[in-house]
Amino acid sequence: MIGSGNIGGTVARLAVAAGYDVVLSNSRGPETLKELVDELGPHARAATPAEAAEAGDLVVVTIPLRAYRDVPVEPLAGKVVIDTNNYYPDRDGRFPELDDESTTTSELLQAHLPQSKVVKGFNNIFFKHLLALARPAGSPDRTALPIAGDDADAKAAVTEFLNAVGYDAVDVGPLAEGWRFQRDTAAYAALYASDGPEGWDKAVPVDAAALREALAAARRYADMDQD
Repeated sequence: MIGSGNIGGTVARLAVAAGYDVVLSNSRGPETLKELVDELGPHARAATPAEAAEAGDLVVVTIPLRAYRDVPVEPLAGKVVIDTNNYYPDRDGRFPELDDESTTTSELLQAHLPQSKVVKGFNNIFFKHLLALARPAGSPDRTALPIAGDDADAKAAVTEFLNAVGYDAVDVGPLAEGWRFQRDTAAYAALYASDGPEGWDKAVPVDAAALREALAAARRYADMDQD
């Protein structure tokens, strides 16, 4: 884990519960992760981002987009990297190439990690819903999450990981199609939230068919601005 905040910590919890060993890191130092590591138990340890990148067979990058250039490059060469990034200009500053939609957030990370295999995932769901909706394979109320990537084997590895931690995967296509489940689209976080009295306090299962329908309804920012 490169980044161990809300999403990173939740993915770590799901991974440990599924039998994985987890190495956590953040920008503030391993000592700041003691409480989380203690909670997760003997299958988790803390390290620096470079050490976590070196240790991981599958590495989750879950940091603010503005810091993506700080992700270590060499230790991730040849590895599958799950990118959870979203673009929030108020937090990250302006990225002209994202504003004009000539690229996507995960394509930026892929360009930064030219020898890695980046797969976009875990970015479109509220962290509390991510924890609440995990179900064993075959459950009738199992939820699906979208992924996008340019390497078929990498997407297969991420699909296997998603299955292990409690989710079906819907392959959206290459990284360039990752905009279909970025913020403000029909397939973003509200899809998994109740719109009843409970609102965001209640997670709602979303199967593959419902997710595909939302992905098909996604619209570019430029199109929405013209409304």
